[in-house]
Amino acid sequence: MYDDRNLTLLTDFYELTMGNGYLVNGMADTVCCFDLYFRKIPDEGGFAVMCGLEQAISYIKNLHFSDEDISYLRGKNIFSEDFLTYLSSFRFCCDVWAIPEGTPVFPNEPLVIVKGPAVQAQFLETMLLLCIDHQCLIATKSARIVKAADGRPVMEFGSRRAQGSDGAIYGARAAYIGGCCGTACTIADSMMGVPALGTMAHSWIQMFDSELEAFRAYAKCYPNNAVLLVDTYNVLKSGIPNAIKVFEELKAQGYKAGGIRIDSGDITYLSKKARKMLDDAGFPEAKIVASNSLDEYIIQDIIRQGAKIDSFGVGERLITSRSEPVFGGVYKLTAVEKDGKLIPKIKLSENVTKITTPGFKELWRFYDNQSGKAIADLITCHGEIVDDSKPYVIFDPEHPYKKKRITDFTAKKLLVRIFDKGECVYNSPNTSEIKEYCSEQINTLWDKVRRFENPHAYYVDLSERLWNEKQQLLNDMSIQ
Repeated sequence: MYDDRNLTLLTDFYELTMGNGYLVNGMADTVCCFDLYFRKIPDEGGFAVMCGLEQAISYIKNLHFSDEDISYLRGKNIFSEDFLTYLSSFRFCCDVWAIPEGTPVFPNEPLVIVKGPAVQAQFLETMLLLCIDHQCLIATKSARIVKAADGRPVMEFGSRRAQGSDGAIYGARAAYIGGCCGTACTIADSMMGVPALGTMAHSWIQMFDSELEAFRAYAKCYPNNAVLLVDTYNVLKSGIPNAIKVFEELKAQGYKAGGIRIDSGDITYLSKKARKMLDDAGFPEAKIVASNSLDEYIIQDIIRQGAKIDSFGVGERLITSRSEPVFGGVYKLTAVEKDGKLIPKIKLSENVTKITTPGFKELWRFYDNQSGKAIADLITCHGEIVDDSKPYVIFDPEHPYKKKRITDFTAKKLLVRIFDKGECVYNSPNTSEIKEYCSEQINTLWDKVRRFENPHAYYVDLSERLWNEKQQLLNDMSIQ
């Protein structure tokens, strides 16, 4: 299996140097907490989509240091033999909580919490961020593009433009979870059940003596789904007329017309002309697929202009999230155990957005009982009880003067336990189940949160107890 690779050393080198330092200083087994979260929603959107957890779980399950790994590290001549012995008998024993994949998420709330021995909890940083950041980014972009398509299917076509094989494979997975109907990436279907889709390239047309001959040859192979690429030479003068001839021949054999794909030119103009030509020829059922450097804004614009498109194929601008290709997740220490008690820790910065929220935490989402819509999230200290039988006043952390009073709601915890003392206790849903869940959860957001332009800021607040702890630490640090 592709996911069974030993990726243990896919880590920043300083995770190892710090681990060695913790051991040398007698801190290897000191229990601590880390939060993985992000600071900013890509593309100035209203929400992001949690994704990548399954691959993070797979990494942790397979976490071990081989003899080759130990030999390599020994050759660096900077690690103690005690540390190398520790790694050679490594057994993961942390507790891990995470938000399920497909859930809409917001800045500064913990997507993953890790609690356990310092060496282990610290070591997870690089790979957790790699898995979660990448797939959150692509799933979020996919959700935006699918929204722009307004009910029309969107296919992910970007493998050849992805940043490496993992970018293609897991990007296809994330795009599917975010709402795409399938992918051109065959291995993503084989590995994870993401439906593989596709038609033909321009080279198919060029291989034959004529465009008509190429269309006939393809239709002979795939009479039940002949989607013909019509822009190799001229969409209106040859592509569509030749496609119509082949559809007429298929009809005579008892088959329905499949459709056409337009991959260049003025998509709006050409699709309108194509629709009329197909309808006039008696093929209103023939679908029109559009591709060619599309994103949510282009799709939204051409639909507003009246383009007659039935589905879209989106490549590089989805698989690379070209408009904003970095998710920006971070992994920060929040608490350290001393004398059996977790002591909150805070990181300060002159950049206010980089000041961390201390402590071992939980995350709640408030759902309106009348509409079922999500209305706010609340970050609390671990073990705090949220009483949804009484009103809550929620503040917008970015604009403390803005608040809302919430009544008649149900509070649900978002973080679920993934590992219990190193044992995985979570059964990952299959990819189709996550996709369905994602669609359901996005629909719990108000339209004003989901819009592209100036989306409404979703409220994410700290409980009074957690806010007080943070303020106390800020005050204590300011007088040091």
